[in-house]
Formats: sequence, structure tokens, C-alpha cells
Amino acid sequence: MSEEHLELENSEVHVVEGEFINIKQSSIRSVEGGHVEMQKVCALTIDGEKVDVMQSAVCVAKAEELNLSQSINIVSAAAGDVSLNSSCALAAVAGDQINGINKSAVGVMAANNIKAENTTSLIMIAKNIEGDVKTVFDWRSALAFGAAFGGVFGLIKILSKK
Repeated sequence: MSEEHLELENSEVHVVEGEFINIKQSSIRSVEGGHVEMQKVCALTIDGEKVDVMQSAVCVAKAEELNLSQSINIVSAAAGDVSLNSSCALAAVAGDQINGINKSAVGVMAANNIKAENTTSLIMIAKNIEGDVKTVFDWRSALAFGAAFGGVFGLIKILSKK
């Protein structure tokens, strides 16, 4: 489906393309457009300039500006900005900044600038970090974990050859 302005509700569609896309309570395989708004949607991939996702589940989201609110996301990649509000993401990567992360959980965050409040992450990579973020691994503990894991794995490999 490809149109300039597209609105879908209670649909199950494979591919959606358009300049302005508004999707509600649907299941979509692939969405590609300029400005994409989604509410209560399950989508495999989203590619757009500005993507707003509310109460949805998305596997891969790629956008210039990505806003997630009360959503679950596997991989978020943005050339510009990423913001998450009460959301969960396995990985959030931004070229410029991850801004406005509030009450969220993220596995890996990577950006030049990260601004977050009441957020938990496993690994965080950034030049500047502002706000209240609980991180399991900083670069030192990740290095120590990698060295310990590599040592144990190497020892097991050596012992298994005998």
C-alpha cells in the first residue's frame, strides 16, 4: 500500500508506504514513510523521518527522530534524536543524542549525548551523560567482564582438547 496520507485501523498489512502514515490497533510487517504515527501496533520494521510510537511493539525502528512512549522495541537506530518514555528497548543508538529518556529500560545505549531520568541500562556509551541512570556495566567493568569471560572460555577450550 502506498499513498501520500494513509490512515489504518484494525488492519493486518504486509507493507505500508506513504508520506504521512497514521496506524492504530494493527499488525504491520514493514512501514516506510516521512511522518509515521503508531498506536497499539505490532510492527516488524519501521523506517521514517519522524516516527512516533505509542503503546506498541516494534522489532527494528530507524528514523531521523524517534519517539517511543510506553512501547517495547528491539533495536532503535536514529541519525538524529531518540526519546523513550516508559519504554523498553534492547538497543538504542543515535548519531546525535538520546534525549528525554524517562522511566525506561535499555540494554545498550550509544550516542554523543544522553539525557535520562530514572532509567536503567546494561551498557551505556556516550561522550556526555546527564541525569539519573543506573548502568550495570561501565567501560571498566565491561572490560573486566570480557577479560574474565575470555579467560574462562580459553581455559575450557584448552581443557576440552585433552
